[in-house]
Amino acid sequence: MIYISSSKNPIIKEIKSLYKKKDRWKNKLYIIEGIKLVHEAINYGMNIKYILYTDKLLYTDEGTSFYSILSKFDNLINVPDILFEEICGTENSQGVMAVVHFYINDTLELMNEKNKFLLYLDSLQDPGNLGTIIRSAEAFNADGILIGKGCVDPYNPKVVRATMGSIFRIPLYFINDYIILEELKKNNYRIYATSLEGSIPINDVKYINNFIIAIGNESQGVKDRVLNLADASIKIPMPGSAESLNAGVAASIIMYEAMKQRGKLS
Repeated sequence: MIYISSSKNPIIKEIKSLYKKKDRWKNKLYIIEGIKLVHEAINYGMNIKYILYTDKLLYTDEGTSFYSILSKFDNLINVPDILFEEICGTENSQGVMAVVHFYINDTLELMNEKNKFLLYLDSLQDPGNLGTIIRSAEAFNADGILIGKGCVDPYNPKVVRATMGSIFRIPLYFINDYIILEELKKNNYRIYATSLEGSIPINDVKYINNFIIAIGNESQGVKDRVLNLADASIKIPMPGSAESLNAGVAASIIMYEAMKQRGKLS
């Protein structure tokens, strides 16, 4: 175990830098906080660079029990409370955080596949929406998420917290242009784009073989380029008076319908 007390320590400076997207992507590292997320990262075998804790962790029985797991790690760092609060992104922290490596998945692995269910996110901006979608994707057995250009960074700490650990288990693919969507369509993927003016209710779509559900920007929806590429525009039937749903809720409803049809829900 290492003890660090200075905010000028290179490790502390590195961790602070990870609150900026450019530094996260430069180093392929992101921050997770709290007992649940750090424990899940350990259990799932994530590549963890550092684990930091403060003595505050030992104030509860849950924290003391978790420390018995952390104490086995060589990359464990103890810091004083005041320094931990300086680098922690949440108020009322549990006194533990970690820095985790991430890797870029190759979209080529999606070609020539069978029975794949993917989501494509088109310039989604809200961290809470993205976190909800990642969490729901795991719950409803999606095979991966295509993160389109202009989307909020999924390794943003707010997104990571909202995923409740699902970010460790759902494959993410990053797309900077629409060519990949075109290539996937050539490789027998059907594309269903959500739209308030959609012509087909989601329960009338046949979610079979390879398919992609496109979810649009919170205010502008799915871009015309994707709508023109789509095999169909789909909508959620809403007999009530609400005009629309937020992206996270809408995506979750559609994923549930897709998995219900595919017989993967108990």
